[in-house]
Amino acid sequence: MTQAQPVALWQQLQAVAHALVLVRKGTSGTAALDAVALALRPGVQALLFHVLRQLGRAQALRDQLVSRTPAPLADALLCSALALAWDEAVAPYDPHTLVNQTVEAAKKNRNTQGQANFLNACLRRFLRERDALVLASDGAVADTHGNAVKPEVSKHGLVAKWNHPLWWIELLQRDYPDQWQSILETNNQAAPMAVRVNVQRTSREALLAQWEKVGLTATPVGDYGLVLDKARAVHDIPGFADGLWSVQDPAAQCAAPLLVNGLNNIRVLDACAAPGGKTAHLLELLEPGSQVIALDIDAKRCERIDQNLQRLGLKAETVVADAAQPKTWWDGQLFDAILLDAPCSASGIVRRHPDVRWLRRASDIAQLASIQKNLLKTLWPLLRPGGRMLYVTCSVFREEGELQVKTFVEHNTDCTLHPCLGHLRPQNSQTPAALVDNLAGDHDGFYYALLEKRLPA
Repeated sequence: MTQAQPVALWQQLQAVAHALVLVRKGTSGTAALDAVALALRPGVQALLFHVLRQLGRAQALRDQLVSRTPAPLADALLCSALALAWDEAVAPYDPHTLVNQTVEAAKKNRNTQGQANFLNACLRRFLRERDALVLASDGAVADTHGNAVKPEVSKHGLVAKWNHPLWWIELLQRDYPDQWQSILETNNQAAPMAVRVNVQRTSREALLAQWEKVGLTATPVGDYGLVLDKARAVHDIPGFADGLWSVQDPAAQCAAPLLVNGLNNIRVLDACAAPGGKTAHLLELLEPGSQVIALDIDAKRCERIDQNLQRLGLKAETVVADAAQPKTWWDGQLFDAILLDAPCSASGIVRRHPDVRWLRRASDIAQLASIQKNLLKTLWPLLRPGGRMLYVTCSVFREEGELQVKTFVEHNTDCTLHPCLGHLRPQNSQTPAALVDNLAGDHDGFYYALLEKRLPA
């Protein structure tokens, strides 16, 4: 059996540049990586995620090096190299190696070989003048010795410093005047691998013992979660094929318990359910006799719900339909509980999806808030008096969370807002203690509101 040949760095950089071009055109990082050859994908994903987490800085450095933005693929190669090389403390390769391999990647593609000398000149200059160029990318002015004359960071420099679009930074500054920097800093860290134990099939203690036998270690988090010491492919971890656990962030694991703890023999709607992580958790917590309807507008994503449930040994009624159009799918029978995991900006999960910050536009927030408002208004009548609705978004923006629910409660006199988690800000082990105020551990950013429909007087 012949061993697979190691993948050259220039090949990976070519694939990273192609993926970055797609993301800049509006393709999700997941879809862009799906187009990468399987042999290249693990290395390319690691490099692409690094690039996306440093893209603001890279683009600011690019602007210092060129008077006009290069063609898309050449620019993607240039920005990828700058993102990977500018900070030697976290650079995955020696900067000189990255420069050499980037030029090689350009030479070996006929679409970029004409820019190979140009890229080489830009990157060699970057290596020579790194400190002064970094200062300039902050918006500061440097003297002939490379010292900052004007050390304060400009608005343009904020994008370079925090690697998020300016509108995103300014929105966080408004919503979290005391914590916006910590949120952005956390966003730029890679998230650990967290899983949820399927309590229908095993216990957390039993799973930990099974993993210990093969040298895997993990830390308990919340009531059902484990955080692995090191991320691994799911099929390399015992128990996945047997449905003993699922990948799910600790913050997302809060949804099902908040909605159904203490309830049984109930009819539950999981609106906007795909890919089915929260659906599965609902079924794991409910005893037989309850009915869960998992609804999603995307047929392919509904297939993923069924696949995930089958692996876990669970069953729900999966419906392909638009939650905002009940006339097309609702049978008229009221629900005891509704989980509304509404479409949102995904601003709370950029640790895991670093492309999101570059895909979103400022105008998206108002559009998404309008969709959320309509879903709340449309699904509320489907809840029986005395029933519960859990409104969830994986967003930290208040317009998609606290302000959305405040307006809804003000306009619905039969609605009671129960004490709940509210806005969970993303945090990790390095997060300042000032942020650790409403959920322990390493987790993404979410918003939770538990609403109850009051019984008639």
